[in-house]
Amino acid sequence: MNPLAGQLNDSIKAGNEHVYDMLSNLGKALYYPKEGILSQSAEAAAHAKKYNATIGIATENGVPMHLGVIQDKLSAYSPKDLYGYAPPAGKPELRTVWREKMLRETPSLEGKSFGTPIATNALTHGLSIVADLFADQGDAVIYPDKNWENYELTFGVRRLSDTVNYPLFTEDMSFNSEGLLDALLAQKDRGKAIVLLNFPNNPTGYTPGIQEGEAIVAAILRAAEEGINVVVVSDDAYFGLFFEDSLKESLFGRLANLHPRVLAVKIDGATKEEFVWGFRVGFITYASDSKEVLAALEQKTMGIIRATISSGPHPSQTFVLDALKSPEFAEQKEEKFQIMKGRANKVKALLDSGKYGDEVWTYYPFNSGYFMCLKLHTVSADALRLHLIHNYGLGTIALGETDLRVAFSCIEEDQLEDLFDMVYAGIRDLEKA
Repeated sequence: MNPLAGQLNDSIKAGNEHVYDMLSNLGKALYYPKEGILSQSAEAAAHAKKYNATIGIATENGVPMHLGVIQDKLSAYSPKDLYGYAPPAGKPELRTVWREKMLRETPSLEGKSFGTPIATNALTHGLSIVADLFADQGDAVIYPDKNWENYELTFGVRRLSDTVNYPLFTEDMSFNSEGLLDALLAQKDRGKAIVLLNFPNNPTGYTPGIQEGEAIVAAILRAAEEGINVVVVSDDAYFGLFFEDSLKESLFGRLANLHPRVLAVKIDGATKEEFVWGFRVGFITYASDSKEVLAALEQKTMGIIRATISSGPHPSQTFVLDALKSPEFAEQKEEKFQIMKGRANKVKALLDSGKYGDEVWTYYPFNSGYFMCLKLHTVSADALRLHLIHNYGLGTIALGETDLRVAFSCIEEDQLEDLFDMVYAGIRDLEKA
């Protein structure tokens, strides 16, 4: 093992030995090179005042070399904020501004000890970092039966972890905190679990209420008190899109510094929060009472980034930072939020209107995010999906035998009734076939 990795491991052990035990074998081996090209280049940038011949970019007239056909279209931005490499952890000011945003939007973080967000190449990259740092073959990764399919690729296929599912909803259609607790306590012999919490949930569009959130936190705490080390990940991809009564904060705020055996991690980003999907700007943030643990996890995370993508895209980070600092940002974001809320409310009004009855479908609770899910009673979800594509020109997502996901996020409000009329007609077609 590289001595730098050993030093980081010693720092984590000194700060919280349980967090060291949570690390995967790869996580224990990771480090950020202090004597490598990037660190030497940083030293030269600070002290080499005559010539700096270290970093692998080209310069001209004191700025990064660039082409007019690109810069002419980006002339609002300085070349130094576009063409050079961003630091592996992201632009420092962007990281600071995002942390301030987190504190505003999740007040329960006030007074908690947590690190500065580290920029990732959007949220999947952040989840991949968690998998590399903490998931080994045979480790339990716990998430509900209604989930984003990429979890299986990221943790199961890439890291050979064991998927442990529990039903998302109880019979009365509330969050199944007892199912989560049972799945956690079943890992007592392993002594470790990774929990993925995704709210608003993809695919159902559900966010728990305040009491449900308290029950989730209580389940995590109970597992820790039973001697289970828990890495709990708040996948906040759709954070902020809360349309009805639900939690309005990230559970990361409640989970931060909860117990020495709980390591809270927040994965979020501008991708969906700020409607910039293709910019690929996300963040990973750790919470710990120990400054040594936070510093060591940041170094290990930078090591993963250096070893995989080297650093994230500089222009995207600049664009996001500029937007976050704009006096018009809040007003423009609220305008888009209201459009999304209007679409969600329209879907619910249609489904509750009695127009379609409840013999062909019911719907899972939704109050947030981009999606909702129908539970089909009379036809196969995939058969309906294919029928709708080929006979109505309508695309939906089939999940298992009964569930059909509809993304109202990409349908205009005045088109939603036509969409659900088509789904209903397609079901009736298949019933007659």
